[in-house]
Amino acid sequence: MTTPPPAGPGAPAGSQASLRLSRLIKRPVTDRGGGSLGRLADVIVRLRGADYPLVTGLVAAVGGREIFVPIDQVSSFDGEPLRLSSARLSLRHFERRDGEVLLRADVLGHRLIDVPNARLVRAADLELVRDDPEWIVAGVDIRPRRMFGLRAPGPAGPGAGDRQGARGGARDWHDFEWLIGHEGSALLRGPFARIRRLKPAQIADLLESASAEEETEILGRVRADPELEADVFEELDEDLAIRLLGARTDFEIAEVLARMRADDAADAIAELPQQRRQPVLDLLPPGPRQKVLTLMGFASASAGGLMAVDFIALPGMVTVRGALVRVRESPLLQPEALTSVHAVDEDGCLCGVARLVTLVQADPDAALIEVCDTDPVRVGADTDITDVAVLMTDYNLITIPVVDDRRRLLGVITVDDVLEIALPPDWRRREAAPHQPPP
Repeated sequence: MTTPPPAGPGAPAGSQASLRLSRLIKRPVTDRGGGSLGRLADVIVRLRGADYPLVTGLVAAVGGREIFVPIDQVSSFDGEPLRLSSARLSLRHFERRDGEVLLRADVLGHRLIDVPNARLVRAADLELVRDDPEWIVAGVDIRPRRMFGLRAPGPAGPGAGDRQGARGGARDWHDFEWLIGHEGSALLRGPFARIRRLKPAQIADLLESASAEEETEILGRVRADPELEADVFEELDEDLAIRLLGARTDFEIAEVLARMRADDAADAIAELPQQRRQPVLDLLPPGPRQKVLTLMGFASASAGGLMAVDFIALPGMVTVRGALVRVRESPLLQPEALTSVHAVDEDGCLCGVARLVTLVQADPDAALIEVCDTDPVRVGADTDITDVAVLMTDYNLITIPVVDDRRRLLGVITVDDVLEIALPPDWRRREAAPHQPPP
């Protein structure tokens, strides 16, 4: 059965009743005659991909043991106490099966990824809704638990980021990805599609605030998309990236580094223990390995150590139209590097630089060199990175070419790399500006 879309925050259309998990736990459980059996210990659900999780049973604490109660034996799920419809009840000790998720043990109190707000939050309560004839998990409340009968004060107003629903603060279950649940159900959770809505830098921020167990689970989902995984490692704090990479085999490290920008890969290899560097280098494909070796030949505090070696360089007589075609056909290049096209001679010497906006505005049939700045600002490979930052600031540059003493083009430095150098060393650990979700 496909659950209908919510009519409001956390509420499927046509629902007749809703309950909070916190108010169900420890509720008395009776037989159909009203005789006391025990108390409710947990609620069992089955994940259904894009649908809301389906309640399939209860765990009841009876006589010092936990037993399984199928949901079809509960005649009054929302009553006080919970009354069973069957006179017979198996007293075998409950044993969880793969794919079963226990709401109290696996979700309540655990941290979740709040996808719209790109942050880790804790599930303070869960909302169960009757979608006749079934019960489903429809909402999550992330507000702090009650203190002396009152909710702890939380952020208010549209800038708070919590977007609490009208029905007691519960938000839609589909706003979240939950973490640190039962390992046996991991394969049944489906693709980690919601986290893929986030930018690599946002996922990196999540990893930097996660526990070791949360790191493992987040990376396990990100790893399903190798390109996304490489982008995330490029955004990670250097120490964390090295720690996470260091826990992998040489082959696994090489797999990630081969998809990263060569300058970031070179930095990562340089931070690996000495005995692991060469084995990882040997496992890189020839193209990325050569780029990394080239970059590792420069001092890290120089323009050569900061530059990227992927850029667009064309003969000066190529038409503007041809240059734009090359830009269009280079989707794997760093976007910042595509903001400039370089004209070079047959020896690879830099003849000029044209900004992308200049190319878009120029006559398509004009020669590239005709629209280039033929005396562009440029730096040598040994230029100090502070001097690079000053030049880019003074001349309002998005990129700056790096050349050797014969003016041969070696690489390009982009503004994002300069910004990273210019920011304080602890910039990654600072509180991010609040993310404002769309209204």
